[in-house]
Amino acid sequence: MTQDNDELDSLVRKRIRALRLAQGWSLEELATRARVSQSTLSRIENGGRRLALDQLVTLARALDTSLDQLVETAGDDVVISPMIDGARGQMRWPMKAEPGVSVIRQRMTDPPPDSPTRMRAHPGHEWLVVLSGTAVLLLGNRRIRVETNQAAEFPTMLPHAIGAEGGPCEVLGIFDRDARRGHQRGDGI
Repeated sequence: MTQDNDELDSLVRKRIRALRLAQGWSLEELATRARVSQSTLSRIENGGRRLALDQLVTLARALDTSLDQLVETAGDDVVISPMIDGARGQMRWPMKAEPGVSVIRQRMTDPPPDSPTRMRAHPGHEWLVVLSGTAVLLLGNRRIRVETNQAAEFPTMLPHAIGAEGGPCEVLGIFDRDARRGHQRGDGI
C-alpha cells in the first residue's frame, strides 16, 4: 500500500470509531446494526482486518452516513475565495460538498418592495442569517422582521422578497441549486 492509501485507511477506521462513539453505541450495538460480528468490527476499527468495500457500505448505512462521507478526504483547497458581483453588491461562495449550493453575502439598503407583484416564487429552498441591522422578509402574506443574529429558512415556492428596515443590513444567504437559479434570473437575495 502507498502512504496515501495507508493514511486513508487509518482515517476511515478512525471515522468509523468516532461515528460509533458519537452515537453512544458500543461495539456490540454497531456490530448488530451492521450485521457483522463484534470481533470483526473491533478488528476493522483497530486495523487488524482489511477494509472491504461491502463492509464499508454496510457500516456507512448502519452509521447513517454515506460511503462518500466515510472515505472523503480534505482537499488542499479548504479555503475558498469569494466571487464578487459588484453590480449586485454580492459575494458568492460555491459549496463543493453540496454541488449547486451557494453562500451569498449581501448588503441591503432598500426596504422590501411595497407591491406583492414584485415578490418572486420559484423552486428551491433558502436559508439566511442577518449579520447586522434588521431585515424584513415578506413571505406570502406575512411580514417577518429578522434581526441581527437571527435566521430564517423557507421554501422559495412561497412568494417572497427581502429588504432592509431602519437602515442598511447585511445578510448571509444559503441557496440550494434551484433557489440560486431563481435568484440569478432576478436580482438580490
